[in-house]
Amino acid sequence: MLIIFAQQIRNILFSFALIIMLLYSSKTIATERTLLFSGGPDGGTFQYFSAGISEYLSKEIDGYKILNESSAGSVENLKRLNSREADFGIIYSGDLYLGRNGRLKNNSRQFRNVHALAYLYGAPAHLVVLNDRQINSVSDLVGKKVAIGASGSGAAASARRFFESMSVWGKIEPQYLGYSEGAAALGDGLIDALWVFAGYPNSAVVQAASSNKIKLLQTYSEAKKNGKLFEDFPFYSKVMIPADTYQGVDYDVVTIQDSALWTAGRHLPGDFVEKAVQLIYQSKGLEYLVSLKSTAKAMSIDSGLTGIVTPVHKGAQNFWESKGKTLSAEQIR
Repeated sequence: MLIIFAQQIRNILFSFALIIMLLYSSKTIATERTLLFSGGPDGGTFQYFSAGISEYLSKEIDGYKILNESSAGSVENLKRLNSREADFGIIYSGDLYLGRNGRLKNNSRQFRNVHALAYLYGAPAHLVVLNDRQINSVSDLVGKKVAIGASGSGAAASARRFFESMSVWGKIEPQYLGYSEGAAALGDGLIDALWVFAGYPNSAVVQAASSNKIKLLQTYSEAKKNGKLFEDFPFYSKVMIPADTYQGVDYDVVTIQDSALWTAGRHLPGDFVEKAVQLIYQSKGLEYLVSLKSTAKAMSIDSGLTGIVTPVHKGAQNFWESKGKTLSAEQIR
């Protein structure tokens, strides 16, 4: 009789424990929040960073799952974050600045719901042509087909700004192709030049250089001499792509760059954003990103606010101030 009673007690306790586990499990599932990180075109540097940050934060922050999603790039990410279709994104500083001030091309809307978190890397312009073509300057592209990036991308927007400042936008034939597709088209002779606006080494340019003899045009000197790019768009700056970054390009390429920024919608809680930035900028987080893409070597506490000319999210402000950084008037909400 005692044995039967003891078994009944054990069964009751087991059932009670099972109910508690199920309730706890369902509560955990119900309270887990899913966020979306809007990245960039497949094969582009944006995707390495968005995928890496998403995966790392999902592992490190309890109760949150961050999903990476590809996009056309910077401008699309700006729109997604502003409308809360996405929570994190990578946006060029120029697009963020222009969008906030209602100066995007053919779009006077002010995108005020997106805030910067941190500098990721500089995004230099690569203007790639085949070595055997008689194309040595921007003016040589008149009448030529130039792949400028996917429609709606930051690359396409930057290409238009650059070529308009040089007074050749209406004289070239822009092709709205993603980086990998553009590299293939260059090798097949379907286009004459490829514009890539991304950190180096870029996989699409590596792809083009491995299959063809290429050269990169010196965009900075031409923009400085012949155009108004820096006057009209002061967020652009000078940068050098070192010799031998790409096969066959054995000379330094002096070009222009924008800054790729990690951004967030202003709807995200400050304490969560502060925690996210803190985790990424710890040694472990930075080492993880560098293991995925060497471009992440540009990330550090010292460079964290580089290129930001728009408000920084309050949570990120708290983090940077805790590290002794002084924010500019433009960076304070």
